[in-house]
This record gives sequence, C-alpha cells and structure tokens, in this order.
Amino acid sequence: MNKYLQSFLVLLFVFISGTLAAQVPSDYYANAEGKRGAELKSALFEIIKNPQVVSYADLWEVFQLTDSKRNNKVWDIYSDNPENGTDYSFDFIKHRCGSYRKEGDCYNREHTLPKSWYKKSGKLDSDLFHLYPTDGYVNNRRGNLPFGEVGIIFWESSNRSKIGQNTIGDYTEIVFEPIDAYKGDIARTFFYLVTAYEDLLPQWKSNQVGGNSYPGFSSWSLQLMLKWHREDPVSIKEVRRNEEIYKIQGNRNPYIDYPELVEYVWGDFRTTSFQSSALSDSFLKIEYSPFERWLLDVRGLIKRSDQ
Repeated sequence: MNKYLQSFLVLLFVFISGTLAAQVPSDYYANAEGKRGAELKSALFEIIKNPQVVSYADLWEVFQLTDSKRNNKVWDIYSDNPENGTDYSFDFIKHRCGSYRKEGDCYNREHTLPKSWYKKSGKLDSDLFHLYPTDGYVNNRRGNLPFGEVGIIFWESSNRSKIGQNTIGDYTEIVFEPIDAYKGDIARTFFYLVTAYEDLLPQWKSNQVGGNSYPGFSSWSLQLMLKWHREDPVSIKEVRRNEEIYKIQGNRNPYIDYPELVEYVWGDFRTTSFQSSALSDSFLKIEYSPFERWLLDVRGLIKRSDQ
C-alpha cells in the first residue's frame, strides 16, 4: 500500500476513534458521580426522566432512523437471526400492520413493557427505548407475557424465539424468550424503564417489574436481567440506536453508554461508588465495531491502490 495513504488512514482512524470515544456528552452523568445502588438509580432517573417523545402514530417514520438494517429493511428482533439467517424481511412502508395471519405478514410497534402492566402514560406509550418494530404475529403471540427462559417449549417462531414454562428462579409461569442475540438488548431496555420511570414503578402491576422504586424488579426477574445483560454485551446496533434516540428524545440509556452501571446499581458493585472516569463507554467496549462499514470501504480502497 502507498505509504502516504497508509499514514492518512492511520491519522483518520485516530481522529475518528477520539471522536467516537467521546460519544457520551460531557458531564451528562455528572450528578450520578459518587453514588451507588438505589441512590445511583435515583440520580440517573433525574438525568433521563421526561423524554421528549414523538407521538405513537409517528413511530412508523421514526423507526426508519432507529431500526434500519444496512439493506434499509426493518430490524425486527423477533424475526432476525444473525447466526442462521432470516426467513423474511419487512419494508418500512409496505409492511406496516393492519391485519395478519402468520409470520412475515407485517410488522407493528411492540411495547416491550406491555400496556396492561402500567396505567396509561403519554410518555411511556411511545418512548422509543422500549418500543421496537416487530413481526405482528409474533408480537401477538407474546401478548403480555413476561420475558424469561423457556424449559418446555409450547411454541417457537421462525428465528427460534420461544413461548413456554419459565426456568429462572422460583417463577414457573408461561414466558416469552427471545433469541440469545437480543437478550442483552431486552435486559438493558428494562433497566432503562425502571430507571427512567422510577416515580411510576409503585403503580405498575406485573410479575416482572414494578411495585417498588428499588430494585424495581421481582427477584427472579432481576436474576434473569442480570444474566442476560452479562451474557449478551452491548452491540453496535444498540449504540447506534441509543444515539438516534438521543437526537429525537433528548435522553439516553445509561446502561448502553456505560454497561458497568448495571453492576453499580443492582449487581456486584452496588456497594461501590460510581466514577465514570474509571469506566469505558460502549464505543470503546465494542472497539472496532463502529467502523464496520467504513473498514469495508477502506479495504476496497487499499485493494484498488495496490493494483
């Protein structure tokens, strides 16, 4: 490769790396510094509460910014399968639900926190951090089931999401289990929800979340969410989605920015004071992943320069 091109690429990489490493706005979490456990959760609540949400009707348009794949198709976590391939895909305009009879007919606007679990809330009804575009039929099959891990399978979707009897903790009712690739996404969604809506938690009625401001989860559910968070680290999909939602709503998911925050609020470090300077933000955790598309272009450029 031409040495001048090589030097240029190195400098560009360093410049972009520095920019991305500083993705979390300066002092955004300043008021959470030095806090831990329940106190830390309440401090984060004060930072991210009252998002400037769009209307529920406008979600169709906004999903094109927050949940688009590289091929400009809907990124549906209930049909996508990164390991084994996806059986079908949705166009953002053509495949909005109305009616459906089977998987692949259309996509709709999934509340990861079912509306039957909480009293009507204008903010929560269309908060992008807990609304995802998902296959209408699969979403309907999930209904208001809690998330969990399935032992005996009663039903399975094309991407191998499951409905069946829960095996985590002492809860043995019927649950919905997404595929492994999106379990961390769901966990960090729920960590966000019980933080951003801490003031409403006592009014929520479910076997998964609500009832108290801290921890905000039932014991089996917290065990589940910590497990999923630890086993499925923050992905580039989540990082990009977090950034897009921040542009729209003006708030962030702290557990995507700093995944270790989960441990400081609920996990192994809950008796340790949070110091953001001691943590790596999610861009650094992912390392080179933010440059996937850029690196593909660079490899093409390098190949051409050698010809």
